Amino acid sequence: MSSLWLPILMAVPVLGAIVVALLPKGSTTLAKQVTLLVSLVVLALTLVMAFQFPNAAGERFKFEATYDWIPSFGVHFGVGVDGIALVLIALSAVLVPIVVLASWHDADGVKAADGTVVAPKRSVKTYFSLLLVLEAMMIGVFAATDVFLFYVFFEAMLIPMYFMIGSYGGAQRSYAAVKFLLYSLFGGLLMLVAVIGLYVVAGQGTFMFPELVGAIQDPATQKWLFAGFFIAFAIKAPLWPVHTWLPDAAAQAPAGAAVLLVGVLDKVGTFGMLRFCLELFPDAAKAFTTPIIVLAVISIIYGAIVAIGQTDMKRLIAYTSISHFGFIVMGVFAMSQVAQAGAALYMVNHGFATGALFLAAGFLIARRGSPHIADYGGVQKVTPVLAGFFLVAGLAGLSLPGLSSFVSEFMVMIGTYSSEAFGSGALAAAAIVSALAVILAAVYILWMVQRALNGPTAEPVKAFKDLNAREVWVLAPLVALIIGFGFFPKPLLDVINPAVTSTLVNVQVHNPGVAEKGAGQ
Repeated sequence: MSSLWLPILMAVPVLGAIVVALLPKGSTTLAKQVTLLVSLVVLALTLVMAFQFPNAAGERFKFEATYDWIPSFGVHFGVGVDGIALVLIALSAVLVPIVVLASWHDADGVKAADGTVVAPKRSVKTYFSLLLVLEAMMIGVFAATDVFLFYVFFEAMLIPMYFMIGSYGGAQRSYAAVKFLLYSLFGGLLMLVAVIGLYVVAGQGTFMFPELVGAIQDPATQKWLFAGFFIAFAIKAPLWPVHTWLPDAAAQAPAGAAVLLVGVLDKVGTFGMLRFCLELFPDAAKAFTTPIIVLAVISIIYGAIVAIGQTDMKRLIAYTSISHFGFIVMGVFAMSQVAQAGAALYMVNHGFATGALFLAAGFLIARRGSPHIADYGGVQKVTPVLAGFFLVAGLAGLSLPGLSSFVSEFMVMIGTYSSEAFGSGALAAAAIVSALAVILAAVYILWMVQRALNGPTAEPVKAFKDLNAREVWVLAPLVALIIGFGFFPKPLLDVINPAVTSTLVNVQVHNPGVAEKGAGQ
């Protein structure tokens, strides 16, 4: 019997978006209120579903629902979640209402320090409708168990984000939006070719993921199909050297949109690597492990070094994310239980930490009208609450022990260093080199904090007001989650670990502690 949980979770924000779009002209406040209410309903439903998620052994995917979509081609509207998909859907459901609150005035226009309008006022209803449509797409892409359906959501997510950047972003919003779209469409085209190739070569007459696991046996064919999927996911992640769209898009997007872009949409890339690249093409994944690990280490170090030299606050945070995504990719391809569980946990914790940092930076920028770090100074003397939240978010970004990112990063490095998947010292060397990023992270975060929050108070900063109640409600839940999961990550790991075990079994990697199971479990 099909479960209605996931179809309902996708339908509620879509219906909410329609309601918001049909509200009378001028109902801007009502549009915001309806959007917030709908996002809170989605969060409540997600939490209820999550508490019903069984960790006991059995079928891998829970809350499954499968309906014929295009029967002549074996395409289904097939959804279901394992532990990894569940925590990422929960991440999306948590971030959206926070972003709605944070974005309360994002469509009202943005003024620079000199008073010029760099982002003119746009339709408020359209902006919040796009947020709800995007939420439905994010839930769908993580829940899809049909590969073609996954591809549809993978591409459809581009549309609302493109308009959120291009219509509501900063002065160079058009350039950033087009660059984001072109990179993503190029990757999506390669993935479409690989999806069609997978369907034809597998000869199963279906796109359902569980039935395609193990269907491609020829190593050469696996490599070609793997390349199509991996390049698309590497662009989405983003992984060096196909990362250059991210700093522009994140810098020009409204702060709330940047949170969803970096905190959730980019996770589709690393989620796709873990789900599809490894399990559908295990031989190819093993063959390409060394070059991918090299790219991941380059991303880790490159992102951290370039972040140090940034003068724009949002671009700095974007480059730190390139470094963090390098850790996630390294953990995925280390192919050990600890490393992959750490990578999946990192996807969630990075969303909370980077989301909090983007939003705190957004509140600063809204007060000053400038993203340049040099335009601030002495903020903590004038707005101590905002400075305190900014500091905690920054410390989470550098993976300070006691905060959630530390657990993830530590698991990835330890799991990579101790991995016996290939009986080689290459992974241990990669883990050692990646540890340099810990030092670099301290440099780029603490230097930004020193320049923006400490020192003499800049004259324009003296007029700042501290966080209001709405802004506190935006940041407080994220900081609570960062601290809570920093000390007690077990609830997330209990859900993630069985899915990681299933992945390693399907990839047929010898890994201590992973029980032998049948493929597809």
